[in-house]
Amino acid sequence: MSKPLTDQEKRKQISVRGLAGVENVADLKTNFNRHLHFTLVKDRNVATKRDYYFALAHTVRDHLVGRWIRTQQHYYEKDPKRVYYLSLEFYMGRTLQNTMVNLALENACDEATYQLGLDMEELQDMEEDAGLGNGGLGRLAACFLDSMATLGLAAYGYGIRYEFGIFNQKVVNGWQVEEADDWLRYGNPWEKARPEYMRPVHFYGRVEHNPDGVKWVDTQVILALPYDTPVPGYRNNIVNTMRLWSAKAPCEFHLKDFNVGGYIQAVLDKNLAENISRVLYPNDNFFEGKELRLKQEYFVVAATLQDIIRRFKASKFGSTEVVRMDLTTLPDKVAIQLNDTHPALAIPELMRILIDDEKLTWDTAWDITVRTCAYTNHTVLPEALERWPVDLFQNLLPRHLEIIYEVNRRHLERISALYPGDHDRLRRMSLVEEGGQKKINMAHLCIVGSHAVNGVAQIHSDIIKDTVFKDFYDVDPQKFQNKTNGITPRRWLVMCNPGLAEVIAERIGEDYIRDLSQLKSLLKFVDDDAFIRDIANVKQENKLKFAVHLEEQFKVKINPNSMFDVQVKRIHEYKRQLLNCLHIITLYNRIKKEPNKAWTPRTIMIGGKAAPGYHTAKMIIKLITAIGEVVNNDSVVGDRLKVIFLENYRVTLAEKVIPAADLSEQISTAGTEASGTGNMKFMLNGALTIGTMDGANVEMAEEAGEENLFIFGMRVKDVEALDKKGYDALEYYNRIPELKQAVDQISGGFFSPGEPDQFKDIVKIAMSLFYLYFLDISVFADYEDYIQCQEKVSALYKNTKEWTKMVIHNIAGCGKFSSDRTIGQYAREIWGMEPSLEKIAAPDDPR
Repeated sequence: MSKPLTDQEKRKQISVRGLAGVENVADLKTNFNRHLHFTLVKDRNVATKRDYYFALAHTVRDHLVGRWIRTQQHYYEKDPKRVYYLSLEFYMGRTLQNTMVNLALENACDEATYQLGLDMEELQDMEEDAGLGNGGLGRLAACFLDSMATLGLAAYGYGIRYEFGIFNQKVVNGWQVEEADDWLRYGNPWEKARPEYMRPVHFYGRVEHNPDGVKWVDTQVILALPYDTPVPGYRNNIVNTMRLWSAKAPCEFHLKDFNVGGYIQAVLDKNLAENISRVLYPNDNFFEGKELRLKQEYFVVAATLQDIIRRFKASKFGSTEVVRMDLTTLPDKVAIQLNDTHPALAIPELMRILIDDEKLTWDTAWDITVRTCAYTNHTVLPEALERWPVDLFQNLLPRHLEIIYEVNRRHLERISALYPGDHDRLRRMSLVEEGGQKKINMAHLCIVGSHAVNGVAQIHSDIIKDTVFKDFYDVDPQKFQNKTNGITPRRWLVMCNPGLAEVIAERIGEDYIRDLSQLKSLLKFVDDDAFIRDIANVKQENKLKFAVHLEEQFKVKINPNSMFDVQVKRIHEYKRQLLNCLHIITLYNRIKKEPNKAWTPRTIMIGGKAAPGYHTAKMIIKLITAIGEVVNNDSVVGDRLKVIFLENYRVTLAEKVIPAADLSEQISTAGTEASGTGNMKFMLNGALTIGTMDGANVEMAEEAGEENLFIFGMRVKDVEALDKKGYDALEYYNRIPELKQAVDQISGGFFSPGEPDQFKDIVKIAMSLFYLYFLDISVFADYEDYIQCQEKVSALYKNTKEWTKMVIHNIAGCGKFSSDRTIGQYAREIWGMEPSLEKIAAPDDPR
């Protein structure tokens, strides 16, 4: 296989458009050498590749810092409304290349490193992923930060600086093994510690009610140390801030501890306190009610709200006196967006500050809180909704429990007045769930304490209003909105697929990068042979490049002319990797039965992590690898079908596989996936979607035309009807011979000859004979339609021209799925802010 051009070689061939800044090459080389000089310690004269990476990162960071300072000055002078995006997850990935793209430095850096005899791609590969998120929710937060900076909003991301992010996944004998992600071991060149803004956070203790007010006393104090990371907008010189908190124990050692053993214990307890920011909980769409997790949730909220109020009270730039003491104007200057229920404690914490510290009345404080806070719901899965035991609250946050009880009392009083005698409704709508162990329902707290509640795709927002939160919608319909998710076109096109970005720019100019809706003008090239050829060529190049990557990293050889059929996402029953497995087995059996037929060759790639405690998800990984073992080693099949499990799927691997994919698998049971954003990334990068009418797939079909996606399976109303009727898996099993054969092969040990009963549990789940975690995912009910739809995919793939025309329709329909559009809607319809495409002066420009 001839080696494809690297992105670096491709950039050398690309037209000179976008080479702005190449005159900076000499300056970049000087700065690079200066940083390299300071990186090397006295006794070490030989630079390692990592030293070169750090020198390049610091060189690029120099270009950020001036813009960062000027942006903050700009905000102090203008005093705009500020938005605070609170999230327990920010899945940032790598920063170097993204920064170069957004500052228009990529070509200049490329040239500078080339002249210094270095390979920029090799240096980029030295960077650790900042994997401070599990999947969609954390990656969405990262895309949103990019868009908020690009749209000129005074925005701050607030979260936790986990010492260990999402685990690294190794696959050993087909089983997932977790390894700690020590991403900070070499340091992080992008962050700046800000000890001057350290804040105390209180836990435990008791509440005193005195005539002069309420006091929370005898608490244990942990300090929150902020680390700031710059977030550059796209070529507008704006650099916003992501502030992540790290837990530090206070240094107050009491003299009584200085006896033998006491001192040692005091130091050991200090470590215990710092566990709060040690590790990201690795669950996606599953609630784990551990005290440490509740501590994390309160820690980020308490530190952040102190910061918000400090900044609110601080005056304009250059003045020392405090000018704003009247907190009733807080909602005019501050918007707080809660990314799911994880930061829900912002509501009672803001109430505590306003009532206990600022001495406002309950009604005034509540009005401020509701007008300031807004809540994004990310899931309707019952096992994902947070419900915290009251006794845990009582112990850890006694004052907040009192406030939540009072919020609930007033809330239920209102509901009671609206629906006299409807006790069942009161029970359903209460913030406190009775029966057995009392629990606080965090989603209910978020809805009652926010002025806006949104889902993340139209179908999801409708489900919220019609089912999960129907009672709340009936009472406050004006609160409920939809904000369909989006992705940043900078990272997910310009950065990861420069060939495609260039082909598009040649036809419609570069402005689409800031305004993705301009992609619809590609429709006029849908029958243009040259454009069709260019799009197909870019895809083939990306496939060759990914095939080389797989060979280098995983020692796997694949056929780059086969269809790349890709499903990458968290491993979860509702995402139905099992359905994909059934298709693989069916395809395998068909090839074995008719080996001389002209089959469309496929390389099926599945990747994703399973939560460490989620046994079924781990079994699914084992099944995928076991099927791969059989299929890949069958000489009759050859390279017409290959099955690859993509180990350690993360942002950096996504940036490589998505541009290379032909087919995107988005096959969740209708009504279970809130939105999905992987679906949008594949669509933008020229893959066709096979999917159910779930999440944002519905809107993708509307934008590109349903005929340009491969839609199959039950719709939400069909799933509901099936649930009412009762899902009988055996009926499908007995009626469909190919399904029966595949299931029998799994349960009979065909894919696990050494351990014939290995996959019996998986078959039970697929047949809904018992549930471990989950609702009925109806794998068999959609099997037949899925297989038929895959036949259409195979048939169309043989006709490259028609396939590529469909791809063009999809790319042209992507405009809606930019996170710029999403953030523009949040800004105008929830935060009361106006986005701006204005470019501020660069640091070296006169102001």
